[in-house]
Amino acid sequence: MRVGVDTGGTFTDLVTDDGTVVKSPSTPDDPAVAVADAMSAARCRQPDLLAHGTTVATNALVEGRLGRVALVATRGFADVIEIARQARPSLYDQHVDRPPPLVPRALRFEVSGRRDGHGNEVEPFDGVVPDVGEVDAAAVCLLHADLDPVHEREVARVLAARGLEVCCSHDVSPEFREYERTVTTVVDAALRAVCASYLERMSTLASRVLVMTSAGGLMPVRDAAARPASLLLSGPVAGVRAAAAIAEACGYPDAVSFDMGGTSTDVCLIRGGVPDPAPTLSVAGYPVRLPAVAVHTIGAGGGSIARIDPGGALVVGPESAGAVPGPACYGSGGVDATVTDADLVLGRIPADAVFGARGALDVAAACAALERAGVTAEGVTAVVDASMERAVRVVTVEQGVDPRDLALVAFGGAGPLHACAIADALGMRAVIVPPRAGVFSAVGLLCSPERRELVRSWPRPASFDGLDAALRDLARDARALVAGPGDGGEASTVETFVDCRYAGQSHEITVGGPDDFASEHERRNGFVRSGTPIEVIALRARASEAAPLAIDALPAVTRSPERGPTVVSEPDCTLWLPDGWVAAPHALGAWVLERAR
Repeated sequence: MRVGVDTGGTFTDLVTDDGTVVKSPSTPDDPAVAVADAMSAARCRQPDLLAHGTTVATNALVEGRLGRVALVATRGFADVIEIARQARPSLYDQHVDRPPPLVPRALRFEVSGRRDGHGNEVEPFDGVVPDVGEVDAAAVCLLHADLDPVHEREVARVLAARGLEVCCSHDVSPEFREYERTVTTVVDAALRAVCASYLERMSTLASRVLVMTSAGGLMPVRDAAARPASLLLSGPVAGVRAAAAIAEACGYPDAVSFDMGGTSTDVCLIRGGVPDPAPTLSVAGYPVRLPAVAVHTIGAGGGSIARIDPGGALVVGPESAGAVPGPACYGSGGVDATVTDADLVLGRIPADAVFGARGALDVAAACAALERAGVTAEGVTAVVDASMERAVRVVTVEQGVDPRDLALVAFGGAGPLHACAIADALGMRAVIVPPRAGVFSAVGLLCSPERRELVRSWPRPASFDGLDAALRDLARDARALVAGPGDGGEASTVETFVDCRYAGQSHEITVGGPDDFASEHERRNGFVRSGTPIEVIALRARASEAAPLAIDALPAVTRSPERGPTVVSEPDCTLWLPDGWVAAPHALGAWVLERAR
């Protein structure tokens, strides 16, 4: 048996290869308990394969529950992690603060020696590495180590000989920009102590355990424990991958994935059946420079709490009722008004609906919570819909993409309840509600490939000499990471990319090659700079093995045509089809929702 399990803030979702679906309340104190509970409910103890999406790394960074880390930097650069960038988090908010530096000043240390990135020793390393004290790990981030790691390796050897866990920037994030490289290395070091014990427990639950990375591929659990910073988008990207597959099967290769769960909403642009990549992600205000899918997240979900702010405005989220106690209608002690309470009062969720192990919903408790908060159900849904509409604009309009040319793939427990309102507001072509929409991220885990991505700085931005050979070498290294024993070292697919920019620019675009840059720059930014030299900043390689299961291999789901206004309740989600919309069954059991002609 093969199993996909996605741990969310409210529910832990499970899907097996025979189509069994389980939604179990999450256990924030120890997410592994909810995973074990879901597997027990599905009667799939010790399956052959467990593909897992986790929020442990994300929650630890957001909540500041990190290991104690010492930073070792080149002399004069220990404070880069605190100086950061000059950009303010919120331009017009006088009270907003930058997130605190991940390493306090007392745990930042400096070493002598400097290399220029071309193998030349500007200042010799004297072999002296300070005593960093009692820490969980040491992060080593030296100047130009992305191009020349010799000095960094020497420092790491000294620290490792003292019995310390050591993370080096040339292993974690070998790209230029000192601040981002330092933060990423520290985050990886700080998460090791947090994630190691959890992933070790997960490794006992199946014969083989794979974990989803931020880049949208599965990785063996031991490799994931060694590189926990790669797990910061572990949960959301699985749903994006499945959304891309279902949208293309329905004839919409260009789409936006819309995953509305209990705590947050995640959206991502999909073009040509491929989710948009991102070279850097931001979590809790910290830039993490690792390959990722370009998922944009906001604090809006079924459990988001509605309230009146001091200025008299209705606000929804980002605070959530979470799994415990949950929305008031769950009858588990929750008293705050939430989006789920509003949907129930409006009749978008049937009054006799049963949410898994939580039992029947309490309409009276939902009404009382809304009244106590001084808000209306209509107002709550209007505000949360507006927030999610803005999120979709971020990944479309702000990227030079017209949302009217796209479909909206709605999933998560609450996604199909709000998708038509979002699509209406943006004039989108259609809404796709996939089969097993409420546990679709778990489906994505089961149907994602094992994948590894590598990135390297390119030392000669203005010169392309040797570029093709360097890309071949990087592709070979990526292939070796995913190739299994006995397969001759050949992965199913290997792709290469380059990060390019015009000379003088401070941002890059990832494209297939330098020749593709001008057209992509024009699409995103509306102009080209004819005659301006193009620079290559970094090289990327992606190697993938076949997914454990094809999405069309899951047992079919039978659905009937529907016409709005109507509510359709399924075991894992509820669809609200407004007046003027029709739903037709399509490929793989998906509904395609369109405005009636």
